[in-house]
Amino acid sequence: MSRINPMLLIDFYKAVHAEMLPKDITKSVSYFTPRMSRVKMWDKVVMFGLQGFIKTYLIDYFNENFFERPFDEVMGEYSRIMDAALGKDAYKLEKIEKLHKLGYLPIEVISLPEGARVPMQVPMFGITNTHEDFAWLPQSLESLISAESWHPMLAATVGATYRDIVNKYYELTCDDNIPKAKALGAFDFRGEECTESAIKAGAGWCLSFLNTATVPTIPYLEQYYNCDCTKEPVAYGSPSTEHSVMCSNYAIDGDEITLIRRLLTEIYPNTSFSAVLDSYDYWNIIDNVLPQLKDEIMIHNGCMLMRGDSGDCVEVVTKTVFKLWETFGGTVNSKGYKVLDPHVKAIYGDSITIQRCEEIYKILMENGFACSNVALGVGSFSMQCVEEEGILKPFTRDTFSSCIKATYCEIAGQPYPIFKNPKDGGFKKSQKGCCVVKLDENGNYTYKDEYTWAEAVNDAENQLVTVFKDGKMVKEQSLAEIRNILHGGKF
Repeated sequence: MSRINPMLLIDFYKAVHAEMLPKDITKSVSYFTPRMSRVKMWDKVVMFGLQGFIKTYLIDYFNENFFERPFDEVMGEYSRIMDAALGKDAYKLEKIEKLHKLGYLPIEVISLPEGARVPMQVPMFGITNTHEDFAWLPQSLESLISAESWHPMLAATVGATYRDIVNKYYELTCDDNIPKAKALGAFDFRGEECTESAIKAGAGWCLSFLNTATVPTIPYLEQYYNCDCTKEPVAYGSPSTEHSVMCSNYAIDGDEITLIRRLLTEIYPNTSFSAVLDSYDYWNIIDNVLPQLKDEIMIHNGCMLMRGDSGDCVEVVTKTVFKLWETFGGTVNSKGYKVLDPHVKAIYGDSITIQRCEEIYKILMENGFACSNVALGVGSFSMQCVEEEGILKPFTRDTFSSCIKATYCEIAGQPYPIFKNPKDGGFKKSQKGCCVVKLDENGNYTYKDEYTWAEAVNDAENQLVTVFKDGKMVKEQSLAEIRNILHGGKF
């Protein structure tokens, strides 16, 4: 997609709306709002991804592929596509020419802080023009903003949901010094829609957890969210086998014990690692092979995580904990729950839905085991859909009915609230005029509309603050700051 004119990153009809707007319009304001939730367990969505989008597209992409490219080249590309696909008489080129000659993006973005949990119908961010000749521009950017915004927010909301479950059960069964941010890991890279989608989903996940298999999430967060993996905890991976490793060694050795012994004593004598053990007979490894390797395991300077990858994951992971306790023992923590010897642990690498995660923790707790005895993995299924009451609900933009709607304009110096209110539209009723978002006495976001732009931006309590203006970031957040907001300082 590199080098495509960013003014072509639109739905076709966006190319013609400038000429349809009221004459003498000098300002327009639009808000991005989650209008309703199609998932019963969620009445709030985590605000995340806007800063990454702004830096990627409104700054870098627009500069490199529009403002810094030759005028004739940019206009030629735009008109060639539009002439062929829309028709020469259907659109006007002058507005695009004028924007290129201006030399910067005359846009202001106001936003709630990333990491905030935002209720339905509360605007999360707004966009307006800063130059009176470009009132058409905010809504022209709608398609791009929407396409890039909803998925990181959903991934962040998924991560926060799992973290809430971890917090609940760790507080009940684990010593207070056991890190909650390492309880689960993301294993969704290969199942996401594309590489960029996987990276951004991984970034949303890392607001709540440190463990991920998606390596490029780290440079993404470093580049766009002011962090450094060499100086602070951004994300962690871990050594692990896969079936190709286990099966190729079995083909040579004729058994599995040889490789496991080599992992413990030669390859990773001082490093924790996980080994997938169900290539042939998982319970044979747990019941018969591991007891033969008990001496090597107990002198290993690290933890070996036993990974199942088939069957009923709830049964496999909980039963593994029980059997490891029988073989290797452990201790009882300050809350009265059993903790496996630190040389062993159970892990399941994906298939852990929200319901299964909680079920696993409940079974462990009911049987007297701390929930930290297992490491769980969330794959692409759980990052992209949820099951409620037997119904599979895929995650899309419509999960929260997230949209960008124009609610205010100024014409010939006069303010005009604009809105939609379909007779049978229900949740599609829009805000009217500019919005002020405040925190109530319980710390929840609420909003009021029907303000002018000047009234809204001058309200000292308005939580929507300028983060981008005229091609530059005005206010930035770090990964650490966002995590603290999302988790109340207890990441």
